[in-house]
Amino acid sequence: QVQLVESGGGLVQAGGSLKLSCAASGRTFSSYAMGWFRQAPGKERDFVAGIAWNGARTVYADSVKGRFTITRDNSKNTVFLQMNSLKTEDTAVYYCVAGMEPLSARNILYWGQGTQVTVSS
Repeated sequence: QVQLVESGGGLVQAGGSLKLSCAASGRTFSSYAMGWFRQAPGKERDFVAGIAWNGARTVYADSVKGRFTITRDNSKNTVFLQMNSLKTEDTAVYYCVAGMEPLSARNILYWGQGTQVTVSS
């Protein structure tokens, strides 16, 4: 069993930056691919970024490519999402996930509770 707890969300102006963190419990953290999904009001939950169990591979949604960076520290059971050049359309609840590659919704085994990111114009 893995529990995921996100932090780092908040309110930021367009063009600003935020860094989300996700702390995982459980000794099998390094066995899983990790990632982030997001859900804006009235929209479906969408994939944002994913990282392989050893950090060797990363993948991003086209909408965030070049602006967001996902990393992980297996020694600290933590995954990060650095978000730069934020846009109002990045406003959403961001969910940390753990699962198997590829990180499609059907391959997700664990979800965090989510953290709100609001980007103002």
